[in-house]
Amino acid sequence: MNETSPFAALADHGRFDYQGIHQRPDYHWPGGKRLAVYLGFNLEHFAFGEGMGAKLGAVFAEPDVLNYAWREYGNRVGAWRCLELFDALELPAGTIANTALYDHCPELLAACGARGDELIAHGHSNATYQGTLEEEQERALLVHCRERMAAASGATPSGWLSPWIGESVHTPDLLAETGYRYTLNWCHDDQPVRMRTRDGRGLWAIPYPQEVNDIPMIIARKLDARAFADMIIDQFDEMLAQSQRQPLVMGIALHPYLMGQPYRLRHLRRALQHIAGHRERLWLTTPGAICDHMDSLFS
Repeated sequence: MNETSPFAALADHGRFDYQGIHQRPDYHWPGGKRLAVYLGFNLEHFAFGEGMGAKLGAVFAEPDVLNYAWREYGNRVGAWRCLELFDALELPAGTIANTALYDHCPELLAACGARGDELIAHGHSNATYQGTLEEEQERALLVHCRERMAAASGATPSGWLSPWIGESVHTPDLLAETGYRYTLNWCHDDQPVRMRTRDGRGLWAIPYPQEVNDIPMIIARKLDARAFADMIIDQFDEMLAQSQRQPLVMGIALHPYLMGQPYRLRHLRRALQHIAGHRERLWLTTPGAICDHMDSLFS
């Protein structure tokens, strides 16, 4: 068919080919496990009086004290309550963090590091959007985040999640070129998928949830905490059953200004206790460990 036809094949990203989940090689997670579960714990900082941010109420003018203060509750209170819960259940976490937190509340990131959690780069601030940057500006952002996190924590991040999942057409290429080994931006599968990059190095897309994620569920779809916890449990139970056929990854995306609110934390505890009760059948892990395992199998 002529390429100018309105019925030609649609534009494609070229990063990976289609492959149904039942058409792939079989493998296991460490210890012969079939379901890998990780917590994506998003720690974010927002500029006061400007920029983007999730909203609890309407914005009439800046400074937007209502929404800024609501989000800041997560760093001052909610995150610490969540860490107490993770400790009580002996759950690791992937801490997905803005580097602006090193200026704002470095002790919070230090507490995550002291737990042994993986630190994952998440831009400088969630008040800005990455996808509209020029290529060299975007490269500078990726380099800054790796270098700042490495200097502050002693561990160079291997993974990236863009603020607001914002990408340019060059983002996967720039991630590989600046030393990142995986991205959480692409939520298109229940298994890690190898993405092509222009330098030939490639990049793992580790599944990151846009459904089992408190922001779209609670802010956009207006679910209450009970319903979100039920969703986590239902997702887990179904994926545990499905994992008898294929190895799978289940991520849970959490933001402490949402799930660290006391009434929501109670329901999060219920959901995570349910998962922890099956720990002998699970690989409770982090995205970076998943990336390492995939490299050991397929590199």
